Amino acid sequence: MARSVWKGPFLDGYLLKKADKSRSSGRNEIVKIWSRRSTILPQFVGLTFGVYNGQKFIPVLVTDNMIGHKFGEFSPTRTFYGHASDKKSKRS
Repeated sequence: MARSVWKGPFLDGYLLKKADKSRSSGRNEIVKIWSRRSTILPQFVGLTFGVYNGQKFIPVLVTDNMIGHKFGEFSPTRTFYGHASDKKSKRS
């Protein structure tokens, strides 16, 4: 179920501070974040975030198409190796 409109998008408080600090520094450095549940805002476009997936930080370059989505959507937590039945058919 989607979040109600009157509440606005969810965003962890420290995220805006980190984004402003990164943008003001002028360097294109990765901003490490642990908040997969936060919504991507228009202020983040052009910045690169390192989103933690439980094991490592996945670099995510924010574009216009990502606005309104969550950071966790672009940092997968599971690795898909394929189906077991596909491997059997390829051997034969």
